Amino acid sequence: MSPAPAGRVGYRQLWAADPGAWRAAGATWRDGVGVIERRAGEVAADAATLRQGWVGPAAAAADARLTALRADLAAALPALVEVDQVLDGFAVRLRVAKARLDAAVTLADRSGVRVDRHGRVTVDPSGPAPHRAGPVVAGVAAALDTALDLATAADREAAGLLAGLAAAARTTWTTPPPPGRPAPGTGPALVHAWWDGLTAAQRRWLVAHEPERVGALDGIPVAARDQANRLLLAVRREELLAERRRLCLRVPPGPVEVAGLLRVDRSLGGLDALTGRLAAAEGPRAYLLGLGTGGEGRAVVALGDPDRAGRVLTYVPGMTAGLDDVPGELDRAGRVLARCAVLAPGEESAAVLWLDYDAPDFLHEAAGPGRAVDAGPALHRFQEGLRATHDGPPGRQTVLGHSYGSLVVGATARDHGLAADALVFVGSPGVGVAHAGELGVPPGQVWASTAPDDVIRAVRSPEELLRRPLRAVSPLGAALTLLGGPADRLWFGHDPADPGFGGRTFPSGRHGHSGYWEEGNPALDGMARVVLGR
Repeated sequence: MSPAPAGRVGYRQLWAADPGAWRAAGATWRDGVGVIERRAGEVAADAATLRQGWVGPAAAAADARLTALRADLAAALPALVEVDQVLDGFAVRLRVAKARLDAAVTLADRSGVRVDRHGRVTVDPSGPAPHRAGPVVAGVAAALDTALDLATAADREAAGLLAGLAAAARTTWTTPPPPGRPAPGTGPALVHAWWDGLTAAQRRWLVAHEPERVGALDGIPVAARDQANRLLLAVRREELLAERRRLCLRVPPGPVEVAGLLRVDRSLGGLDALTGRLAAAEGPRAYLLGLGTGGEGRAVVALGDPDRAGRVLTYVPGMTAGLDDVPGELDRAGRVLARCAVLAPGEESAAVLWLDYDAPDFLHEAAGPGRAVDAGPALHRFQEGLRATHDGPPGRQTVLGHSYGSLVVGATARDHGLAADALVFVGSPGVGVAHAGELGVPPGQVWASTAPDDVIRAVRSPEELLRRPLRAVSPLGAALTLLGGPADRLWFGHDPADPGFGGRTFPSGRHGHSGYWEEGNPALDGMARVVLGR
């Protein structure tokens, strides 16, 4: 292997590179959003004060100048988030390249060949069977080249994106786009074609001026949706506070108001925790792809960039999930992603928490498939959107449903089709079909696991549940004991973990209905291996 040519990342450079430092640099830019938002608020307050006591041409000119200054500050906000996205993406790809470099060096060490400080690979005369080391040298050299090529491509891409932002800062951040916007519900492929036809300045204008639209449209790239939805965090919080004030108008509050206040306070706690995770320096970078405060609240959050990752998990949670549950549910998705990183450190993966449906909160709501059926169009569009916006060759997309969420996944695949290469069901009460072949994914790519002590099993053996302490019973499990049926039938159809369903299974330890993500549970490895395609 020859020394690195000019402009190429060298062996020593990659070995010494620190992905964490690049990510920290991006976070510093992102933190500037809060500073600018506060400054913009101060400008708005100053303008309002001037209007109260100053009139005439000079007052109008000053007001116009302050309004323009506030607009300039607002236009810069998405760009700060964009810098963070670019630097974090560079850090991720640098980490992947370093993992491949490390694997190549480990192969060399085990094979009796040498890698010098310049990345040159030679036969170690003192190693075992040096006369047979030629193919090993070639293999190690090729692996090193691949790692350096990845790092070089990432470096050039990040430099180009940052240069584009710098050029925009010297000219104009934003330019109004032409008339015409995709209507809500437009197919993701058409949305993406529209977005692709805009200039970078027009896209930034839409993010800054129409964040509600940009943040909600499947088919718009993940980075732009994240920028738009982050601008709406304060708006969403104010929506909850306004509802709280309304509920407090009745004194003393009645039962309806008390229940509403408890719900709003839970949502506020969940939103604040999510905001903290979006700002966190540790763990994979979070991308906010959707957020709603109506009812129990909704959220779509990615860990890692699904548009760049070669393997993408979409996780659909089950009964009682709401905005207050987002931190915990996101942690479950993150645990699968962490196992993927351990099992395949040289690959880029991402995990999405998809909570964009009204999950049932009570037994009578979970007793039928209505909530799952209603969620189908949105989940279908979301997965189609991931396909439309993915960079490069299509990534491997896996959709995972837990508990009632498995019915959401199954009903969507049955009724609308899912852009998925694999489906996974854990703790499932049935997925709405009698056989895996009805789900429309490649043969052998429907997977399921049910823990031996999961109360979901009680539908087949009610007396089993009666032998357990009452505290072990989940709401859904308690409802299932009211039903009986054949040994391979669950509440919503054929048990996907039954051999006769036609899918494949992986084991779980005795961790109950919610313990599939516990450390040491083989189910966690099972989920990660399906995501990786292993």
